[in-house]
Amino acid sequence: MLLRNPARRSAATAVEMAVVAPVFIFLIYALVIGGLGIFRYNQVAHLARQAARYAAVRGADYHQETGKPAATQDSIMQECVAPNSAALDPRYLGCTVTWDRSNATREPRPDGTVVNNTVTVTVTYQWFPEAMFGGGTLSSTSKMPMSY
Repeated sequence: MLLRNPARRSAATAVEMAVVAPVFIFLIYALVIGGLGIFRYNQVAHLARQAARYAAVRGADYHQETGKPAATQDSIMQECVAPNSAALDPRYLGCTVTWDRSNATREPRPDGTVVNNTVTVTVTYQWFPEAMFGGGTLSSTSKMPMSY
Protein backbone atom coordinates (compact mmCIF):
# COMPACT_ATOMS: atom_id res chain seq x y z
CA MET A 1 0.00 0.00 0.00
CA LEU A 2 1.08 3.46 -0.73
CA LEU A 3 0.85 5.98 2.04
CA ARG A 4 -0.15 9.47 1.08
CA ASN A 5 0.70 12.49 3.05
CA PRO A 6 -2.61 14.11 4.14
CA ALA A 7 -0.98 17.52 4.37
CA ARG A 8 -0.50 17.59 0.60
CA ARG A 9 -4.31 17.34 0.02
CA SER A 10 -5.29 20.30 2.22
CA ALA A 11 -4.72 22.85 -0.54
CA ALA A 12 -6.86 20.86 -2.98
CA THR A 13 -9.68 20.70 -0.44
CA ALA A 14 -9.54 24.46 0.09
CA VAL A 15 -9.70 25.09 -3.66
CA GLU A 16 -12.65 22.71 -4.07
CA MET A 17 -14.45 24.39 -1.19
CA ALA A 18 -13.82 27.82 -2.73
CA VAL A 19 -15.47 26.67 -5.94
CA VAL A 20 -18.37 24.68 -4.49
CA ALA A 21 -19.39 26.86 -1.49
CA PRO A 22 -20.56 29.96 -3.44
CA VAL A 23 -22.62 27.82 -5.80
CA PHE A 24 -24.16 25.92 -2.91
CA ILE A 25 -24.96 29.11 -0.96
CA PHE A 26 -26.48 30.71 -4.08
CA LEU A 27 -28.72 27.68 -4.67
CA ILE A 28 -29.93 27.66 -1.06
CA TYR A 29 -30.60 31.42 -1.26
CA ALA A 30 -32.48 31.03 -4.56
CA LEU A 31 -34.61 28.25 -3.06
CA VAL A 32 -35.60 30.45 -0.14
CA ILE A 33 -36.46 33.40 -2.42
CA GLY A 34 -38.40 31.10 -4.78
CA GLY A 35 -40.32 29.68 -1.82
CA LEU A 36 -41.24 33.20 -0.70
CA GLY A 37 -42.45 33.97 -4.24
CA ILE A 38 -44.69 30.91 -4.23
CA PHE A 39 -45.99 31.88 -0.80
CA ARG A 40 -46.81 35.40 -2.04
CA TYR A 41 -48.58 34.01 -5.12
CA ASN A 42 -50.69 31.72 -2.93
CA GLN A 43 -51.68 34.74 -0.86
CA VAL A 44 -52.71 36.66 -4.00
CA ALA A 45 -54.75 33.67 -5.25
CA HIS A 46 -56.47 33.36 -1.87
CA LEU A 47 -57.30 37.08 -1.88
CA ALA A 48 -58.83 36.77 -5.35
CA ARG A 49 -61.06 33.90 -4.22
CA GLN A 50 -62.09 35.73 -1.05
CA ALA A 51 -62.87 38.94 -2.94
CA ALA A 52 -64.92 37.07 -5.57
CA ARG A 53 -66.89 35.35 -2.82
CA TYR A 54 -67.42 38.70 -1.06
CA ALA A 55 -68.62 40.38 -4.26
CA ALA A 56 -70.84 37.44 -5.26
CA VAL A 57 -72.95 37.59 -2.10
CA ARG A 58 -73.11 41.39 -1.79
CA GLY A 59 -74.91 42.39 -4.95
CA ALA A 60 -78.14 44.28 -5.53
CA ASP A 61 -80.19 41.60 -3.72
CA TYR A 62 -77.99 42.00 -0.63
CA HIS A 63 -78.75 45.73 -0.69
CA GLN A 64 -82.49 45.11 -0.98
CA GLU A 65 -82.57 42.55 1.84
CA THR A 66 -80.26 44.20 4.36
CA GLY A 67 -80.36 47.88 3.46
CA LYS A 68 -76.58 47.91 3.42
CA PRO A 69 -74.86 49.15 0.27
CA ALA A 70 -74.01 46.67 -2.47
CA ALA A 71 -70.37 45.85 -3.07
CA THR A 72 -68.31 48.17 -5.24
CA GLN A 73 -64.74 47.87 -6.39
CA ASP A 74 -63.57 50.23 -3.62
CA SER A 75 -65.56 48.49 -0.89
CA ILE A 76 -64.22 45.09 -1.94
CA MET A 77 -60.67 46.42 -1.73
CA GLN A 78 -61.21 48.13 1.62
CA GLU A 79 -63.40 45.55 3.36
CA CYS A 80 -62.12 42.25 1.96
CA VAL A 81 -58.76 42.42 0.21
CA ALA A 82 -56.84 44.87 2.42
CA PRO A 83 -57.78 43.32 5.80
CA ASN A 84 -56.84 39.81 4.60
CA SER A 85 -53.47 40.74 3.09
CA ALA A 86 -51.43 40.19 6.23
CA ALA A 87 -47.93 39.76 4.79
CA LEU A 88 -48.39 41.83 1.62
CA ASP A 89 -47.52 45.51 1.33
CA PRO A 90 -50.84 47.31 0.63
CA ARG A 91 -49.09 49.96 -1.48
CA TYR A 92 -48.37 47.36 -4.17
CA LEU A 93 -51.73 45.58 -4.02
CA GLY A 94 -54.45 46.12 -6.64
CA CYS A 95 -57.94 44.78 -7.20
CA THR A 96 -60.20 44.91 -10.27
CA VAL A 97 -63.82 43.80 -10.10
CA THR A 98 -66.11 43.33 -13.10
CA TRP A 99 -69.68 42.09 -13.24
CA ASP A 100 -70.73 40.50 -16.52
CA ARG A 101 -74.04 42.40 -16.78
CA SER A 102 -74.81 44.05 -13.44
CA ASN A 103 -74.34 43.33 -9.77
CA ALA A 104 -77.82 41.82 -9.53
CA THR A 105 -77.98 38.10 -8.84
CA ARG A 106 -80.22 37.35 -11.80
CA GLU A 107 -81.25 39.34 -14.80
CA PRO A 108 -84.51 38.72 -16.66
CA ARG A 109 -84.37 38.78 -20.44
CA PRO A 110 -87.10 40.09 -22.74
CA ASP A 111 -87.96 36.53 -23.82
CA GLY A 112 -88.82 35.58 -20.21
CA THR A 113 -85.68 33.61 -19.40
CA VAL A 114 -83.53 34.48 -16.43
CA VAL A 115 -79.73 34.67 -16.63
CA ASN A 116 -77.44 34.35 -13.61
CA ASN A 117 -74.77 37.01 -13.44
CA THR A 118 -71.14 36.39 -12.58
CA VAL A 119 -68.44 38.49 -10.96
CA THR A 120 -64.76 38.37 -11.90
CA VAL A 121 -62.10 39.63 -9.50
CA THR A 122 -58.43 40.07 -10.40
CA VAL A 123 -55.95 40.76 -7.62
CA THR A 124 -52.44 41.94 -8.54
CA TYR A 125 -49.37 42.41 -6.39
CA GLN A 126 -46.09 43.98 -7.45
CA TRP A 127 -43.58 41.67 -5.80
CA PHE A 128 -40.07 42.83 -5.08
CA PRO A 129 -38.11 39.83 -3.84
CA GLU A 130 -36.14 40.04 -0.66
CA ALA A 131 -32.94 39.82 -2.69
CA MET A 132 -31.19 41.41 -5.62
CA PHE A 133 -33.27 39.45 -8.12
CA GLY A 134 -35.74 41.21 -10.39
CA GLY A 135 -39.34 41.06 -9.39
CA GLY A 136 -42.62 40.99 -11.14
CA THR A 137 -46.34 41.26 -10.92
CA LEU A 138 -48.21 38.39 -9.33
CA SER A 139 -51.79 38.17 -10.57
CA SER A 140 -54.72 35.87 -9.90
CA THR A 141 -58.28 35.93 -11.23
CA SER A 142 -61.34 34.31 -9.72
CA LYS A 143 -64.81 34.13 -11.31
CA MET A 144 -67.95 33.24 -9.38
CA PRO A 145 -71.67 33.18 -10.05
CA MET A 146 -73.70 35.74 -8.11
CA SER A 147 -75.78 34.26 -5.29
CA TYR A 148 -78.29 35.48 -2.77
